[in-house]
Amino acid sequence: MRFHKFSIVIASILAATAQTTSAAPAPSYAGQETREIKAMSPDDVQAYLSGRGMGLAKAAELNGYPGPSHALALSAELNLSSEQVESTQVLFAIMEAKAIKLGQPLVEEERNLDKLFSTKAVDAESLEKSLARIGELQAKVRQAHLEAHLAQVRILTPEQVTRYMQLRGYASAQQEPSSSHHQH
Repeated sequence: MRFHKFSIVIASILAATAQTTSAAPAPSYAGQETREIKAMSPDDVQAYLSGRGMGLAKAAELNGYPGPSHALALSAELNLSSEQVESTQVLFAIMEAKAIKLGQPLVEEERNLDKLFSTKAVDAESLEKSLARIGELQAKVRQAHLEAHLAQVRILTPEQVTRYMQLRGYASAQQEPSSSHHQH
């Protein structure tokens, strides 16, 4: 009898779970089928074409390696010297140029992948080649942004890095940055 009641309870729970799971709407991509490149929003396309970061350097940013764009925006609060501002501007220009140079073929490769599917011309070999190229370009775009953060931390003093982290609202700003990666 005890086993029978237990079985009924388990069956009821499973039935209720199945009902709530099947009742939940599946995520929809409705509206995205009209995009020029289905896998990329127009904002994503524009960000790649203009060299914007899009969070690609979070590994650096959130671990105490400031980015040149934000350092320039906070130059007054960070009390950057004219030499630091100039070095940061040059660094930003180099990073932006690299990102744009790589972003253009990345967008084009995403467009090609979309076309492979839209024309039903995709096969395992063409898919593999396209994805390899996209992956390579994505990695290089991200590298350009991360390298800029790596260089930026060498332009700032440890105190400026700590202040940057505080101004950006990061909880880890209470930690003193390691002085081993600062070279002036």
